[in-house]
Amino acid sequence: MKATVAVLGGDGIGPEVIAEGLRCLEAIGSAFGHTFSTAQLPFGGAAIDATGDPLPVQTLQACVAADAVLLGAIGGPKWSAPDARVRPEQGLLRLRKELGVYANLRPVKLHPALIEASTLKPEILRGVDLVFVRELTGGIYFGEKKRDATTAVDVCIYTKVEVERIVRVAAGLARQRRGKLVSIDKANVLETSRLWREVTTRLMREEFPDVALEHILVDAAAMHLIKRPRDFDVLVTENMFGDILTDEASMLSGSLGLLPSASLGEGRRGLYEPIHGSAPDIAGRGIANPVGTILSVALLLRHSLQLNAEADALEAAVAGALDAGVRTPDIAKPGERSLSTREAGDAVLAALRR
Repeated sequence: MKATVAVLGGDGIGPEVIAEGLRCLEAIGSAFGHTFSTAQLPFGGAAIDATGDPLPVQTLQACVAADAVLLGAIGGPKWSAPDARVRPEQGLLRLRKELGVYANLRPVKLHPALIEASTLKPEILRGVDLVFVRELTGGIYFGEKKRDATTAVDVCIYTKVEVERIVRVAAGLARQRRGKLVSIDKANVLETSRLWREVTTRLMREEFPDVALEHILVDAAAMHLIKRPRDFDVLVTENMFGDILTDEASMLSGSLGLLPSASLGEGRRGLYEPIHGSAPDIAGRGIANPVGTILSVALLLRHSLQLNAEADALEAAVAGALDAGVRTPDIAKPGERSLSTREAGDAVLAALRR
């Protein structure tokens, strides 16, 4: 296979973790006889510095033309002043919209070797294997915004079509897994959530009667993620709720640095990125965890390129490295030797070659 991947290193630790993801992608290509062409493009704060635009035209054009997009991370204090008119996050929202990637998949599966990395009790964590499906191009992040000296307004809008399409993705995934779907909303307060619940209930009854549906209010969901995470299979929710809850859920695994994500639309092209941010406090120190990025490459192989065996091989290599004791500082025990970003990548590549 020949495929093109647009690479957006972004800001902070983004280029560091992306470098390890690309090494793994190249190794998969060599091992399985594929040719992956990659183009590194300016995006986020780095693009603001270079062009004044977080999503330059040439970057967007390359992403639209590519088979998949791999992103590191964006943002940082340099571009986040209260009066800043241009921010890195504006580029990310535009990119999602332009690519039409409305479904964000965030799997959370606890690796047994890392059960001590989480702050929760092991008996709560054993067997956790869930997936969040977050609606990505609607809601309050994309609604009309107004502000004056005394008042600020952010409008949250959802349509029937937007709810239907994200629930179909989540329900289809649940059907392939354990057949359980939890829909998260705030229907006791918000009209958008009432629409969400009504549409979800009808669609599940008509199209997915074999999938068990449960509605949970977002505040209760936040509590139950910590109290009984093993009970969850697939969870679907709107944009802002999903943004917050998936960061909470990442702590089940022990670190934000461990978890990947895939943002998908109607076609095969997707946007793949670890769920962590740019972590400017450790940028340039070579200690960021590359696992979330490497696993995002595995999702890219599976969803955009339909290379399931290759994705399985890369995921198995990550598991093998973790089993062997590979630890970056974010998941190392006190006094335990930790590896650099590059050394962690080396360990995954070694496991891949075995």
